[in-house]
Amino acid sequence: MLHNFLKKLYNLIYFSIVKVIFTTKYTITMQTFFLFLAKWIVVFFGIFITITGFVMLFQPAKARSILRKAGSTNFINYTEITLRLIPAFGLIYYAEVSKYTLFFQLFGWCMLLTSLVLYFVPRNLHHKFSNKSAAILKPSYFQLIAPFAFLLGSFIIYCVV
Repeated sequence: MLHNFLKKLYNLIYFSIVKVIFTTKYTITMQTFFLFLAKWIVVFFGIFITITGFVMLFQPAKARSILRKAGSTNFINYTEITLRLIPAFGLIYYAEVSKYTLFFQLFGWCMLLTSLVLYFVPRNLHHKFSNKSAAILKPSYFQLIAPFAFLLGSFIIYCVV
């Protein structure tokens, strides 16, 4: 099943690249390139959200321990915040050509603004918040939330592909 999924994903990426190259007669503008790049960033973000849902469903204790690590060290804190910026920019940039422009813009801007705020929040406060959240969210709660991650990830992919 995973093999078939990866094969379909490979074909989708490959034929998208071929389509971009051959439909533009080898003259790719910067806008076309950035739209193409934003599209695949958003697709991989959707896949990441879906995989996160599987982790929450099948290994909720692991999901909880990952949540506890948020902000635990400077490296984890700033890596997490910086990596959040990549799909945020992708969502904002690709919003105009997606199926639900307003959703992509709002979601992207929310991610971007919360990431920028987290840059200025002391790391210890961020870590305390993640620990409090992990204490509230029992493993069974992660399993209840998991279908929403599936829906969100699938919806993001649907809006792009």
